[in-house]
Amino acid sequence: MTAIKHALQRDIFTPNDERLLSIVNVCKAGKKKRNCFLCATVTTERPVQVNVVKVKKSDKGDFYKRQTAWALRDLAVVDAKDAVKENPEFDLHFDKVYKWVASSTVEKNTFISCIWKLNQRYLRKKIDFINVSSQLLEELPKVAEESVPSGENQSVAGGDEEAVDEYQELNAREEQDIEIMMEGCEYAISNAEAFAEKLSRELQVLDGANIQSIMASEKQVNILMKLLDEALKEVDQIEMKLSSYEEMLQSVKEQMDQISESNHLIHLSNTNNVKLLSEIEFLVNHMDLAKGHIKALQEGDLTSSRGIEACTNAADALLQCMNVALRPGHDMLHAVKEQQQRFIDLREQFARRLASHLNSVFVQQFTQTLLQLYNRSYYLSGHDQSSTLAQHSVELTLPNHHPFHRDLLRYAKLMEWLKNTDYGKYEGLTKNYMDYLSRLYEREIKDFFEVAKIKMTGTTKEGKKFGKLPGGIYLPLFCLHGSSGKLTGSTSSLNKLSVQSSGNRRSQSSSLLDMGNMSASDLDVADRTKFDKIFEQVLSELEPLCLAEQDFISKFFKLQQHQSIPGTAMSEAEEMDGGTLSRSYTSGGPQTISSEKDMIRQMMTKIFRCIEPELNNLIALGDKIDSFNSLYMLVKMSHHVWTAQNVDPASFLSTTLGNVLVTVKRNFDKCISNQMKQMDEVKISKKSKVGILSFVAEFEEFAGLAESIFKNAERRGDLDKAYIKLIRAVFVSVEKVANESQKTPRDVVMMENFHHIFATLSRLKISCLESEKKEAKQKYTDHLQSYVIYSLGQPLEKLNHFFEGVEARVAQGIREEEVSYQLAFNKQELRKVIKEYPGKEVKKGLDNLYKKVDKHLCEEENLLQVVWHSMQDEFIRQYKHFEGLIARCYPGSGITMEFTIQDILDYCSSIAQSH
Repeated sequence: MTAIKHALQRDIFTPNDERLLSIVNVCKAGKKKRNCFLCATVTTERPVQVNVVKVKKSDKGDFYKRQTAWALRDLAVVDAKDAVKENPEFDLHFDKVYKWVASSTVEKNTFISCIWKLNQRYLRKKIDFINVSSQLLEELPKVAEESVPSGENQSVAGGDEEAVDEYQELNAREEQDIEIMMEGCEYAISNAEAFAEKLSRELQVLDGANIQSIMASEKQVNILMKLLDEALKEVDQIEMKLSSYEEMLQSVKEQMDQISESNHLIHLSNTNNVKLLSEIEFLVNHMDLAKGHIKALQEGDLTSSRGIEACTNAADALLQCMNVALRPGHDMLHAVKEQQQRFIDLREQFARRLASHLNSVFVQQFTQTLLQLYNRSYYLSGHDQSSTLAQHSVELTLPNHHPFHRDLLRYAKLMEWLKNTDYGKYEGLTKNYMDYLSRLYEREIKDFFEVAKIKMTGTTKEGKKFGKLPGGIYLPLFCLHGSSGKLTGSTSSLNKLSVQSSGNRRSQSSSLLDMGNMSASDLDVADRTKFDKIFEQVLSELEPLCLAEQDFISKFFKLQQHQSIPGTAMSEAEEMDGGTLSRSYTSGGPQTISSEKDMIRQMMTKIFRCIEPELNNLIALGDKIDSFNSLYMLVKMSHHVWTAQNVDPASFLSTTLGNVLVTVKRNFDKCISNQMKQMDEVKISKKSKVGILSFVAEFEEFAGLAESIFKNAERRGDLDKAYIKLIRAVFVSVEKVANESQKTPRDVVMMENFHHIFATLSRLKISCLESEKKEAKQKYTDHLQSYVIYSLGQPLEKLNHFFEGVEARVAQGIREEEVSYQLAFNKQELRKVIKEYPGKEVKKGLDNLYKKVDKHLCEEENLLQVVWHSMQDEFIRQYKHFEGLIARCYPGSGITMEFTIQDILDYCSSIAQSH
């Protein structure tokens, strides 16, 4: 075994810087396999690592190899199986249980003992040793020394390193004394025994000298003891004096304690007095209202600026007194309770007086404004015939409420005070204000819209007659024109006004030409421009009115007016019913910012509840006057909605205009749908030329008007979509009419109308219709060519038939130069056919063709010369084709046509000039 240890140490562990401490020859329990060795090793480098290594012989058996290694810290249990009887079996519990059988019990015990020592020395975590003899763990059996290489520490295996005494070095003084001693004895080194005897004799001499010295000092010791006795007596005397002094001081201490206790009581009394004075000063300073403030609250003038300021200061002072944070116990004082009750009475008294005064201000303003509106309505109704309607309808403006707002804003701080102190009265004032203002604005806005409708439906020039409508409104009898359909029920004052349609806008307005020197289209443009200005003025008047009222409400009623989240606008279901606020704001004290913003919208909706219906009625009237007015309204309304949303996307104005914009957009879509429907229903006369179709001209009018209206508009996308729908409908309807036309050839209808469409799109340069413009040009070109070929036909019919036969022979395989040998196509036959078409006959045929084309084409599009020039080119092309066949099939014959290309050009030119 010793040889095996040396071999394993040399071949396996020394190269890995490990030292072998114990070895046991084992085999696995229950299996018959070759034996292996379990080795306990430690590393030579610090920190020391302890391992259990399994070593096995190679397959050839000539050397050992390291197979498996476990760290000792991973070992949990060592089971020796039996602590009494000798048993070679044992188990090691690592990550799993390894069962071993040792070659001998002695080797097993030695290995287990080594494991126990390594665990005790190097590991903090202790391994459980079960079924192991206690003697084996207590004793330190000596590990065979021959297994440890020379020069290395062998005490680890033996476990007795701690028993070795530590070596202590001599200090410098001891070394020096030893050197002096050894220098005095020359033989100290050569004869150690003689040197030791000398040292012994000297030691005995020194001991004797010490004893004699002690005996000689006995007298001095007695003297010292006597001195100590005298010192003790003096100490006793001092202690007696100190005791007497202590008795004297004891009485002084009692007197000082009494004085200290008395001073403490005085200090405590002073502290209490200071605190009481502080509390009284606090109550007096914070809960005492000046007499001037009390008088202002009870009798202050609420009509003058100085009185309002005094009442405001007094109300603030009262609020401060009522809101003072009392300290614990103050509310139990009778005087404090009385003062608080007095404050409550003052607050209620002033709140009632303030609410009553503001209600009076609301009533007074409402009464004055209604009186002004009544006077204005008196003139508008026509009772004062000396003042014409024109004098009052010129001013399309809404009354300015700035003076009223300015007067009320003086009470803004008092309203804030009322909101914080008596919310019930604040809410009552809010309801009263909304009730009065809603009726006031309703009268003003309705009168304003009546004037706007009068201005839209006609002029008020002097000398024109007026017709009386229900409601007392006078309108010019000639004012309505150019509408499609029947105007009914737009307002209460216009519900019986109607205009008969005649199918065509130009024919509708033609009856008005006797009223001035304007054409029908000029009159339409003037009417539309007037409508656009009136509609813009209506919106421009409404916007500042709503914004001013909203700003006033925010300032006067102290409500938040900051931008809110988009999409939180109040719906119709949330509007106020019967003059009451929504439930979210009818109870409790001051609300949160979000609910205050909701309250602004609710108040605005209540006050201006008539704006949206009136706007819808005005839009309906404008749409019935002229459906193209929806274009103006869409652009104007979109711009105002965009402006309002930039200010506050959830405000009343933004929400209302947005709702109206939906109606305008529907009217715009309806206008487009009606135009498409009219295209589909158009009928053409069977006895007259078709010419430029009415819906093609109307599309040109619509596009020209739309481009002028939608220039730089926000809703350009809606117009582009409408363009696409209309142009496709125009294309389809043109083809439909062309197919149904009986008098005018289909190609002429297609050619003229698509030429007109192409010219319109080229002039307007509408970017979204570029593909349609190209398509219109292609259709125009194709149908022009088709019409030219169809109309021109075969002007030299017999000559054309002759050459068709020549081309047929060539197609059958006869060579071109051999065609002249065919009996039916010889030179004599060719000359005979050519003689039938002298220049005079050709010119006559072309003249008839020109007359025929002139009958087909309309004068509006002026395409006669274009078509005639195309026919001239086509005739020349046929002429060149015939000449080419003659040159190829009848070479050297000298046969030519009796007229030349120049003759053709002269014929065409003279015919065009003669007509």
